[in-house]
Amino acid sequence: MKPADIVHLHSLSAPTLAPDGGRAVFTLTRPDLEEDAYRSCLWSVPTDGSAPPAQLTRGTRDTSPAFSPDGRWIAFLRPDEDKRPQIHVLPARGGEPWKITSHPLGAGAPRWSPDSTRIAYTARLPEPGRYVDVEPGKEPPRRVTRLKYRLDDFGFTNDRLAHVFVSAPVDPSGEVGEPIRVTGGDFEHAAVAWRPDGSELLFASARHATRDTDLVCDLWACAPEEGAEPRRVTDGTLEAQSGEVSGDGATVYFLADELGPDLNDFVGRTTGAWSVPADAPAEPVRLTPGHGPRMVGRLRVTDTGLLGLAERRGAVELVRVPLDGGEPGAVLGGKVQVQDFDVRGGTTVAVVADGRSSGELVLVTDGGARPLTAFAGALDPLPMTELTAHTEDGYPVHGWVTVPRGEGPHPVVLMIHGGPFAQYGHQLLDETQVYAAAGYAVVMCNPRGSSGYGHEHGRAVIGSVGRTTATDVLAFLDEALRDERLDPSRVGVMGGSHGGFMTTWISAHHGERFRAAISERAVNAIDSFHGSSDIGSLFPGPLYGPPSSWAAESPLTYADRIALPLLIIHSEQDWRCPLEQAQRLFTSLRLRGHEAEMLLFPGEGHELTRSGLPSHRVARFEAVLEWWQRHL
Repeated sequence: MKPADIVHLHSLSAPTLAPDGGRAVFTLTRPDLEEDAYRSCLWSVPTDGSAPPAQLTRGTRDTSPAFSPDGRWIAFLRPDEDKRPQIHVLPARGGEPWKITSHPLGAGAPRWSPDSTRIAYTARLPEPGRYVDVEPGKEPPRRVTRLKYRLDDFGFTNDRLAHVFVSAPVDPSGEVGEPIRVTGGDFEHAAVAWRPDGSELLFASARHATRDTDLVCDLWACAPEEGAEPRRVTDGTLEAQSGEVSGDGATVYFLADELGPDLNDFVGRTTGAWSVPADAPAEPVRLTPGHGPRMVGRLRVTDTGLLGLAERRGAVELVRVPLDGGEPGAVLGGKVQVQDFDVRGGTTVAVVADGRSSGELVLVTDGGARPLTAFAGALDPLPMTELTAHTEDGYPVHGWVTVPRGEGPHPVVLMIHGGPFAQYGHQLLDETQVYAAAGYAVVMCNPRGSSGYGHEHGRAVIGSVGRTTATDVLAFLDEALRDERLDPSRVGVMGGSHGGFMTTWISAHHGERFRAAISERAVNAIDSFHGSSDIGSLFPGPLYGPPSSWAAESPLTYADRIALPLLIIHSEQDWRCPLEQAQRLFTSLRLRGHEAEMLLFPGEGHELTRSGLPSHRVARFEAVLEWWQRHL
């Protein structure tokens, strides 16, 4: 895989099934280097495998398909002439779609009412004089009155809050009525769902008085009517992400994080499945054990339990959680990462990635899975080999090594993931494949602080992020270097976000182990991160300890110890780890004449390597390879 081969990578959206389970519709997205954009269209495939996938729409950014419960319609998002996503409706049997929303900033993903007549969604409402028909930079000044007012890769949120809407009845003639605005107030809203009888909507929102200084997010319910008064369903102690109502309407099932006594401790918390009565106020009950696994994505309620996704040792399994609680049981597991799924009409389909694919649609069967798509044929990835190392005190560190073709010895790149509560795993990763194809052995692991290995593993870095993580990744590197195909005299280290934090830290504390380093979109100075990051007001304390310890925990404090060449990569519009984090490190190194370079990407945010402009992703790869060629 070469940098420009990102055009052969694809992603599949959450699939949606026809009511009888006989047909799945999904979004296929690929980077397009000629247009320097991402192209997304809807595709359809019969779940019995009787025909190959077929393209359903010809738009440029069609996403978020949803079958109506009666199977007649498919709602989806398509940009309007101003490139803002609006809900469109397509006859399931074929025909031309028509637009049913015209919000000035676009609409969110559609959720059909149980009777297939209306669609619930969220949409952002701009303050007068902002975002619409006004030149950027010529808006009036923003008056900020709370801490949570912006979001990386999006922008300011305080002047365009998301509210819940319900469309007018869907009219096959194409007539479009005015939608109903359901929610009001100075609040954000997300994750809309319907009760099975259509009498209420369920959504997530932080509407409590202390929402600016804690992480609580509740589930609320209200009638699908203008000016309806919401009632709180959860109890104000959890960060609830999304909810689904049982078929009898009696119970709400949802994913949520516990937050500790101060309601802001998110570090290493294993997201669980919960339940709460839909109508009577009650304390929510956790259904999955607190020690893990971490539930991700969404839940679907079935007669035999809750279907959801669970992280486990680099895998993401499709699991079933008993309705009365207990250990999740694997429905589709192994060395895979299930990215999303749907279940209807007794049929379950899932988007599944592994070491050879970034994700294909499969039919889940009693014996495993049967492929329904095969979009990844253009690439022949190098295999990832699992490895478990141990620290001096015997702690296990799990990860992977990808070795180039040929005898070697090959130069080595140690990659460190972000988070820290995230995981590398069983999935084709463009980073690994590009570097390995260029001749570098890639070493990557899930040290303490990572997700997928339980509650204690995730929280083990609190108050000692750099030292504990370094202990684990270096122990894993030592074990990998026992392979004679790897050259221990030519090793580089790199990582982004938390991985960038660790790259800077290791460069200062263990630089003698490496020839060069690449620190990307890093947290380097916790003190300024606290005030400048979009999540900085609540982030540092639970992870790095009290402010008195921030200097000792900051890689920038030790910049004068860095002796190896360092490339700093950052995005100019990164609001998660703001640009000043890179600038302060670069300035510190250059003022003492050290070999350091800074590569800045205009217009990009924190997610450059995953969703940045295709041309920028290629340029970044080329810069990384040139740096390693120069130093390794």
